[in-house]
Amino acid sequence: MDRFATIASTGSYLPEIKVHNDDLRKRFAHIPDFVDNMEAASGIQCRWWAPDDWATSDVALPAARQALERADLKPEDVDLIILGTDSPDYITPATSVVLQHKLGAVNAGTFDIGCACASFPTGLACGAGWIATNPAIKTVLVVGVYLMHKLAAANDPMSFFYGDGAGAVVLAASDRPGFVGSAAQAGGAYHKNWGIYSGGTYEPATVASVQAGRTQVRMIERYPPEINHEGWPRLVRKLAAGCGFQVPDIDFIIFTQVRKGSIDLVMGDLGLPMEKTHTIMEAWGYTGSACIPMALHDAMAKGRIHSGDRLVLVGSGVGYNQAATAFIMP
Repeated sequence: MDRFATIASTGSYLPEIKVHNDDLRKRFAHIPDFVDNMEAASGIQCRWWAPDDWATSDVALPAARQALERADLKPEDVDLIILGTDSPDYITPATSVVLQHKLGAVNAGTFDIGCACASFPTGLACGAGWIATNPAIKTVLVVGVYLMHKLAAANDPMSFFYGDGAGAVVLAASDRPGFVGSAAQAGGAYHKNWGIYSGGTYEPATVASVQAGRTQVRMIERYPPEINHEGWPRLVRKLAAGCGFQVPDIDFIIFTQVRKGSIDLVMGDLGLPMEKTHTIMEAWGYTGSACIPMALHDAMAKGRIHSGDRLVLVGSGVGYNQAATAFIMP
């Protein structure tokens, strides 16, 4: 009998420390009109940060718990945890295993996915594959989480974007189709544009690299806008062609939540009305690896996604990596 992965529930967590654009206007007052220009370009008006003594696994935990509660499951019911982030607790061990311990998911295996903000759709595709090919795997918890503000310098203008948060999905085995398929593309020539470049094997952390700020996230060179403006439509069309449906057949689609104007442009390219998408960056900031599951949870909570809908999720992250996945909603 065929086995499918279906989205059984979602969860989300937004930390409690609100950082409004007015707060950043004071911080970056030395850069004329900086916050006004960034607000106009991105749509972001505020973001929320976790306490200074929290790690990424602490942010992931409430979202994971909520997703399990909404699926009427206990942590012991989870067979596999897949966690996507590029702001991990440690370089090693994996953050997923820390979450497994804090959650009490004693029967679950774990692994991390590290393709930045493309991690969540990649994780869903991996989870669906585990369910389809392993009869013993019935419940997979997929988490996306972001705590990048803690890895940024306080005076870095790119801090404007960073919001903390987490989102989670419970994938459950079913005899009814849920997961439809996935697609991915990458452009490794951009791997030195934006990242954390000291602390790994390329440049182990030293006193000099710490003092120079190279152990913190930084943008070295801006990405050309066509990476998303052309890459997202190309990826969605690749996904549709590979899965046997047409772009107009998409009932709802969610993109990485970094610039609202990019989503407007891409929806126009795809010929899809804005009513078929959802944005959260205005109120929550750019929550990176967490933004897609957080937007999904918010859209479902607001009744914007319905049973039988063909849902597409498109993630895009530094490196660069891009991934998309499609589901039929239960």
